[in-house]
Amino acid sequence: MQHQKMHKVARLGDLPEDRGTRVKIADTPVMLVRTGDTVHAYAADCPHAGAPLEEGAICNGRIVCPWHKGTFDASDGSLVEPPALVGLTRYPASVDDGDVYVSPEPVRQQEDRRAPDPATMFIAGAGAAGAAACAALREAGFSGRIVLAGGDARMPYDRTSLSKFVVAGDMTPADVPPLLDPAFFSKHGIERIESEIVRLDAAKKEAELADGSVLRYDAALVCTGGIPKPLDVPGAALARVHLLRNLEDARAILASLDGRSRAVIVGAGFIGLEVASCLRRRKIDVTVVAPGKVPFAKQFGERIGGMFMRLHENNGVSFRMNAHVSALEGGDGVREVVLDNGERVAADIVIAGTGVKPATSFLQRVELADDGGIPVDASMCAAPGLYAAGDVARFALPHSGERVRIEHWRVAQQHARVAAYNMAGAKREYAGVPYFWTYHFEKTFDYLGHTSEPDEVVIDGELDGPQFIAYLMKGSEVGAIVSCDRNEATARLAEALREPLTLEAARRAANA
Repeated sequence: MQHQKMHKVARLGDLPEDRGTRVKIADTPVMLVRTGDTVHAYAADCPHAGAPLEEGAICNGRIVCPWHKGTFDASDGSLVEPPALVGLTRYPASVDDGDVYVSPEPVRQQEDRRAPDPATMFIAGAGAAGAAACAALREAGFSGRIVLAGGDARMPYDRTSLSKFVVAGDMTPADVPPLLDPAFFSKHGIERIESEIVRLDAAKKEAELADGSVLRYDAALVCTGGIPKPLDVPGAALARVHLLRNLEDARAILASLDGRSRAVIVGAGFIGLEVASCLRRRKIDVTVVAPGKVPFAKQFGERIGGMFMRLHENNGVSFRMNAHVSALEGGDGVREVVLDNGERVAADIVIAGTGVKPATSFLQRVELADDGGIPVDASMCAAPGLYAAGDVARFALPHSGERVRIEHWRVAQQHARVAAYNMAGAKREYAGVPYFWTYHFEKTFDYLGHTSEPDEVVIDGELDGPQFIAYLMKGSEVGAIVSCDRNEATARLAEALREPLTLEAARRAANA
């Protein structure tokens, strides 16, 4: 057999089938994926954030990223689940007499020669969901006009970096990565309007932007995200009182930190505690003020909430739990935070992380839920020609049917891909597993599934190691999973949770 331009890289018998195998061809890292006597070769690093894919898992015919649980079809490398928004680069591979050969030249993508579609797709919101929808519409074969509108439409970026890395100084605002390659938009003919939407009439299929432009569309996706809730107390308008939602907020926080050493964070949610971790990296004195006994008790139970609290306390964070802010005081800027019990906490800067509300006030002739969310069906459709994704969408969880809004960026991307395929004329329903990751003091914690107020929390491993998998039970089934430092097992569980799982089945999947 001739192997022109092919390099012998492995023996078939040495390749496992439950995970990829990394090899190098010259300077190119390639991952081999074995299925029986067939071998596929793909780029070895996830196109989202560069995770080494061989450290994840291969299950259900999918390659699962170890870091953020994105998935790719093992048979051709195509994208199945975000946060990656493009598939894996493929390399020609063959097997001859038990030897595996791979070409260093990637498989060329075929040019799309479809005739232009006369329809217009409008995407309101240029965050994680908006970028995912742009990519998915073209992936689904839509060849018509796509218009992306929003304050970040010039270049949608990874907002998760703000509370994890930018405030810590590990990444500058200028280095926050884009969600898509800058050339993607011109290559695929996607129009970007850097202006917020101020009116969308679902019956007329008409949208108006803050710059005065009016757009008629055939189908629209609303993915405008959430609006942070500001503090509603005397003194909230003082200088150096901040929210954190976008790059401008991050830049303002960094400017306020210059020469200052005491911060109060209001709220012990994911954003609040990630920012606390960032500020401690800068040697800032941090006090967290929040209601409740421990953080995350409702989502994860008190044992896991207590673990997060101890981790922060061991790194110098002070807590005022079961407390509320009654006022902020200062002259040219905030100087003290007054609590409802009368205690005063010195502060040079205050950051509020007290949740968001859906950005949906611009919608006309659309019935909203009590919290301002947009009720959607399994196709993410809210009304004829109107879809919703992300923080604004109230949707039914697979299996349980519970209707929820989930404010996690990867869920927003999952929603957007489902919506985009339906907008393009395909038939898809949301069947994903919600996923979220949070980063504290150089430790990454994964959260799979969704539940609140679990009936029981079963922990395998050491919480304060921390290296563990915690199973959040709802009745006899696993409702969600929290884990730390168990990447491969968590990757397998991300696939296993697509079906109802007992504790025993979940443990078998984790330890496969």
